[in-house]
Amino acid sequence: MTPLALALALFLQATDATAPAAEPAPPAAEAPAEDRLPQGAPRDDYQFVAWCYGALRGYLDMKPEMMPEVTRIESQFRKPGTSLADDLKVYADMEKEGRTQLKTFQAALTAAEKASIRPINAQGAQAVKLGRQIWATGPEVTKARKAQEWMSWALPARCETISANLETRSKLMGATLRANTPAEAPPTEPAPAETTAAETPAPN
Repeated sequence: MTPLALALALFLQATDATAPAAEPAPPAAEAPAEDRLPQGAPRDDYQFVAWCYGALRGYLDMKPEMMPEVTRIESQFRKPGTSLADDLKVYADMEKEGRTQLKTFQAALTAAEKASIRPINAQGAQAVKLGRQIWATGPEVTKARKAQEWMSWALPARCETISANLETRSKLMGATLRANTPAEAPPTEPAPAETTAAETPAPN
């Protein structure tokens, strides 16, 4: 190797050694709260809406059990200038809204079941059961702790978004299937029997 080629090779080697390392890729941005899938919830839209239905139904069904402890907690920890009646009314308003949301979820689930070419209601029932299980607690959880969890719970924002999308898609799909189904031919009326010559009445 000539002296010039050797010097050039040494120069390139030194350049590679001192080149800055490539910066690591920035971490992926965390999904917004409304797009996050709750822990343990199904990813499939139909099953997820069924999970939301079960979780919300479980929350509403627990109200009679929770309210005595909730009332005790709200009475004991009063903020100055607040009314106990007003605070308790919040839970009544939440129940009313929750009943409306249940009807919305049910409509989306029904639309999806009608649009599906195979039975899916068994999967939906299992997802409803899975949603209700978020309220299952062991004997180690005190009434106060369970009431506090119940008081602070909120339906995941993703539930209403996915439910609306599911119902819209299902209705469009159902309309498409009906449009592509050949209409049944109307029943044909029997042709009038031909009169034979022997049956033709003789002229008077």
